[in-house]
Amino acid sequence: MQKMAELLGLRDECGEGTSGAPALTGSCLADNRLNLDVYPDGCRRFLQLFKEQLEKVVQVEFLRLSSNDCLLDTTLGSLPHLKHLKSLVLKGGHARDEFGSYQHGSLTSLPPDFGNLRCLTHLDLSFNRLSTLPSCVVHLPSLRVLLVSHNSLVTLPEDFGCLSKLTFFSAMKNQLKDLPQSIGELSMLRDLDLSENALELLPEEVGNLHNCTELDLSGNRLSSIPDSLANLKSLHRLHLHSNLLVTVPASLASLPNLSRLDLQNNCLRAIPAEIQTLPFVHLRGNPLGETEPSPQAGNCKASAALLHNVINACISSGSFTVTSEGCRVVLACGIHFYFPPGAASDPLQICFRSLMPDPQWVKLRHHDVLLSRVLELQPHGVQFQQKVQIWMPYISPQTPHQHEVVVRTFSGQSWSDLKTRVKQKRKSEKCVACCSVLHFSWFLVVSRLVQNECKVPAEGTLLFSSVDPNIKVIFPPGVTEEPRSVKLQVLPVSAEEIQEITGNAGCRASPLLYLSQDPAVNFLKPVRIQLPLPPGVTGLNLDRSRLHILHGDLEGQTWNDITSEVVLEFTHLYAVFEVTHFSWYWLWYTTKTYIGGIAKKVYERLRLYQVNFIALQRKKDPEQVLLQCVPKHKVDPVLKKLQDRYRGPEPSDMVEMFEGEQFFAAFERGINIDMDRPDCVDGRLSFVFYSHLKNMKEIYVTSPVDRKGQAVKGQVSFYRGAVPDSIPEDASRRRKGPDSLWLATLPIKLPQLKPRWDENPSPLYDFSFPPLNLGNAETGYLTQANLLSIARRVGADWQSIGLNLGLSYQQIERIGYNNREDLNKQILDMLFSWAQQNSEDPDCVSKLVTAMKESGRQDIADEVEAIIELGRQKYSESIRRVGLEQESSTEDSAIAMV
Repeated sequence: MQKMAELLGLRDECGEGTSGAPALTGSCLADNRLNLDVYPDGCRRFLQLFKEQLEKVVQVEFLRLSSNDCLLDTTLGSLPHLKHLKSLVLKGGHARDEFGSYQHGSLTSLPPDFGNLRCLTHLDLSFNRLSTLPSCVVHLPSLRVLLVSHNSLVTLPEDFGCLSKLTFFSAMKNQLKDLPQSIGELSMLRDLDLSENALELLPEEVGNLHNCTELDLSGNRLSSIPDSLANLKSLHRLHLHSNLLVTVPASLASLPNLSRLDLQNNCLRAIPAEIQTLPFVHLRGNPLGETEPSPQAGNCKASAALLHNVINACISSGSFTVTSEGCRVVLACGIHFYFPPGAASDPLQICFRSLMPDPQWVKLRHHDVLLSRVLELQPHGVQFQQKVQIWMPYISPQTPHQHEVVVRTFSGQSWSDLKTRVKQKRKSEKCVACCSVLHFSWFLVVSRLVQNECKVPAEGTLLFSSVDPNIKVIFPPGVTEEPRSVKLQVLPVSAEEIQEITGNAGCRASPLLYLSQDPAVNFLKPVRIQLPLPPGVTGLNLDRSRLHILHGDLEGQTWNDITSEVVLEFTHLYAVFEVTHFSWYWLWYTTKTYIGGIAKKVYERLRLYQVNFIALQRKKDPEQVLLQCVPKHKVDPVLKKLQDRYRGPEPSDMVEMFEGEQFFAAFERGINIDMDRPDCVDGRLSFVFYSHLKNMKEIYVTSPVDRKGQAVKGQVSFYRGAVPDSIPEDASRRRKGPDSLWLATLPIKLPQLKPRWDENPSPLYDFSFPPLNLGNAETGYLTQANLLSIARRVGADWQSIGLNLGLSYQQIERIGYNNREDLNKQILDMLFSWAQQNSEDPDCVSKLVTAMKESGRQDIADEVEAIIELGRQKYSESIRRVGLEQESSTEDSAIAMV
């Protein structure tokens, strides 16, 4: 009570001031914590508190600030006064640029007296611009956890070993080329992550890290590893994938606790028999047994001197290094690169990301179909000396012959199409689009209308369509003074489509012709256009009063009848007319007088897709719900593929959507979701429809209703959202109003809960479980009851989960043998054995989530994260109940007591 009174007193004191501003700042100070990284002006709030409530601020033990804050430099000078500080987070990545990329923070150094923080045990400087580790860091005597990932570190200080109490160190995604010998003096170090750097050699002293349980060296340039690694008797997991290794010491097989050895995607042609027989070794992507280089293995050279010529890579990480010798790279997603020798004059680290397309900046043109996600390659704008080849896999489009596949790139201002070669799909291969570039940016694969183009000289020329050679454009001599570029695209429209849309068997139309030019100025002389007459119409039976030539604007919003404005000539099969500027042209044959409105309706429908929504629940876990928007012709194959693992209602009725259109899913009538998801907008899940991408999300749902007494019969409804900018005006107008936003509703049923194991014990679960609080105050806690809840859902995957959690193969075998008659006891024994071993590991909760994901159990990973988040919410609510918080904020230090 006294503690609570002190907190209330703090709130009252903070409430004094003008305009309520100090009260808002004071509400951030809860107990001995300041979580200010969730505020855009967090540093200003800190400085205000430091000025007005110094006595309380200097008692703070946990502090979080965003290094994207413009006042960070001013704030740093005050931090050494916080003598009781135990945990400090100065991370970047809280802001994003217009393309969704995380922006690194502005931190480049720390004040010298920072080393006076003698109580500091946890320091996170990730996502910043550090090129060297500040010297004051190695003088922090109590430091146990240090994170400097996603910076620009090239080396570590020689006296790095002074951090004698360090247990966790992460420097992933930097530019480290070597390590100091003093790293072997970190006798208490348990986790060391140096992945995705530029390491070529390791010092022998690494073998002195006798307490190290996990060592990640993946994504570097190591050609060998020291024999001293065999001294790491505590090592459980060793990650060496995506390096340039040609050999590994056989002594690694003698490590008694090793449960995972990842050697994938190296240049290993021969592996010691002791290594090959290990049940937990991963060797995929190595040219084992080959005597000559092979393209599939990345052309790895046998000589160590030539190792840098090729990176044999099924790289799953986010970066790799290219040298002047060039290399081939294959990402795990199937994207290939070829860097010819001399393409990069100096070693260059290439970073890649796969992004979901955002319709706000991925602007599709009319009749485009998106076939891939967006590939971002960095550094942007760096000029290569020779063209780099990129092969991008894509989903084979179900489009007729009038479409072609191209790679499209974004320059920062606009999208443009690259010259593309396509490898057609075979039974054992994916479709691949290949392009060559001199610099990196953003890339995606689209299917567009076939484009024919030419340069028009002053002497004139002829351009015809490869889709329909009967469509021709004749440029007479003198049509232009300077050469200009002209592009032609054709969209055939069948008589059946016209009849279905218009409901009039008498309406027929020629193929739709689109012409564009650069520069966009009128020609000096008329240009002759030849179009075939509509189906069934010839020069012999032609009724000229029924023939109309329509001119459409660039967006297809208006169609004007220009028949009376041009001179039409006819042959037996063609109509010929002259124009001086380009756009859409369409030849119609009908008895209707106002044909522009009909053409607009048809043009709109040609761009719409008929789709159905599905909502399915996992059979073994009904709280796991799969939502998907599926084109009508794909519904049956999708349901057949999912029927073994999911059940649910019949698909919704058919609705129509545009390519790139946004829609939302809302859970209703007693069904809840995590509102803090990044794709959650006002309580609804956001989707974007792309006809050839998976418009699918799998989400964990909950219910506030007590399900121990009854099932919950809820529903999920789908609503329209923002539509692409270039849709027809009428279509947009028809969608206005609340009723027009609704698309479909499908039922969701959460069954009545059975008694939990810990609530209804039986002889099957007669284990004696000690009290547990896994994790730490920064990441949240998991309790004994949480683990029991998780165990209910593990099933037959328990062995792979145990190995990914770090249990040894021998431990897994012993657990299986001791409980060989009971799967549930095997699961419980595995989970609680791991929990007891890691009860003091501050990062064990995140490791549990990672292990579930690596074991293919995203559903359990989501449940663990939901438990932690629920604990955070309860903690925040408890703060609000006593009046300490006036606005919603994220409390990263919550305790999950679910």
